[in-house]
Amino acid sequence: MIELQDITKIYPNGFQAIYPLNLRVEKGDIMGIIGYSGAGKSTLIRLINRLETPSSGKVLINGEDILALNQTELQKRRQKIGMIFQHFNLLSSRDVFGNVAYALEIAGWERSAIKSRVYELLEIVGLHEKAAFYPSQLSGGQKQRVAIARALANHPEILLCDEATSALDTKTTKSILALLKQIQANLGLTIVLITHQIEVVREICNKACVMSGGKIIERGSVEEIFASPKHAVTRELLSYLPALSEQEVLSQNKHAYKISFVGEHINEPLISEVVKKFGVDVNILAGNIEPLSTTKVGHLFVEFGKDKALNSKAIDYLKSKGLLVESLEAESRNAESGALDFGADVAKAESSGRADSKNVDSKNADSSANHQRSAK
Repeated sequence: MIELQDITKIYPNGFQAIYPLNLRVEKGDIMGIIGYSGAGKSTLIRLINRLETPSSGKVLINGEDILALNQTELQKRRQKIGMIFQHFNLLSSRDVFGNVAYALEIAGWERSAIKSRVYELLEIVGLHEKAAFYPSQLSGGQKQRVAIARALANHPEILLCDEATSALDTKTTKSILALLKQIQANLGLTIVLITHQIEVVREICNKACVMSGGKIIERGSVEEIFASPKHAVTRELLSYLPALSEQEVLSQNKHAYKISFVGEHINEPLISEVVKKFGVDVNILAGNIEPLSTTKVGHLFVEFGKDKALNSKAIDYLKSKGLLVESLEAESRNAESGALDFGADVAKAESSGRADSKNVDSKNADSSANHQRSAK
C-alpha cells in the first residue's frame, strides 16, 4: 500500500529532518508513528502525499512512485489520500456543509451529487444536525469531525492524521479515536497516524514506529513494542503511559473494584495480607501511583473471587485499614441513574421553557398587533 524507500529530507538551510529510512505500511493497517517534538514525524507524513518533496528516495503508493507524477497527476492521486490536521484547517467563512463540500468542488464533482455526499459524510461523523453551523460555533471535537468528513469526501484509500488529537481534551480524544477506528473498520482504510501521545497508539494502532532525530529507532506490532521495548526512547515514552481509566477497566471486567490508598498505606502489602488472612482470590487488573506535592495517592483495580462471603470480609478489612473500596459496577449504575434523572429534569425544563416561550411569543404578537393598530 505505502512504501518509503531510502527516503531523506534536507532543507535548503542544510538541516536534515529525515535520515535514510525505509517504511512499509500494509493495506488496512493503522500505523502509529510516535516520538517527541522535533523527531521528524510531521515531515515524514507530509512526504507520503508529497506536501513535502524528499531530497532522495522513493515514495510508492500501490506500487506507483508518486515522485514521478506531474502536478495534474499528483492532484488526482491526492484525492485518494485524505489528511486531517492538528488545528483542523477549516474555512471560517464556510459553514459545516460548505467546508465538506469544498473538497468535492475542488475534485470536480457535479453539484447535484455534492449535497447527498456531504450529508452522507456528516451522518458518518455524527454532525448531520450541524450542517448550517460555522466553525466558530463548534467545539474542538466537532471541528475535527468536520475535518474527518472532509478528508473522507473523495472515497480515499489512505487517511493521514497529523497530531489529530493533540489539541483535544482526553474525553474528546477518545471519541475521535473511536470514530477513526469505526471508519477504518467500515471503509477498509489504511491509516497513518502521527502522535506524541503514547496512549493514542495503545488505543487505536495495530503497528507502530518510534522516531528520534529523523530516524526510525524501533518498529513492530503494538503488542511487541509495549511488551518488550528495546530502545531507551521507547521505554521512556511508555513510562508516561496513563493508567487505564475506570471506564476502560469496567469495559473489560464488570465486577471490578477500585481500591484507593494514600500516604503510608502505599508501601504496605495489604493485598497479600488479605489473601493470606482470608484465603480470598484477588486478580489485579490495573493500578497506578500518583505522586502529589505533599504525598502519594494510589489506585488499584482488582477482581475478587467467587466466594462472596470471603470477599465481603476482605473488603471490610481493607476499609478498616483506611482504604476506600468501591464497586465499579455499582458506581456505573449510580452514574447511569443520575444521568437519566438529569436527562428527565432537562427535558422537563425544556418543555416548561418552550411553553413559557410560546406564552411570551403570544404576548409579543398581541402587543405588536396593538402597536400596529395604534399606529394606524
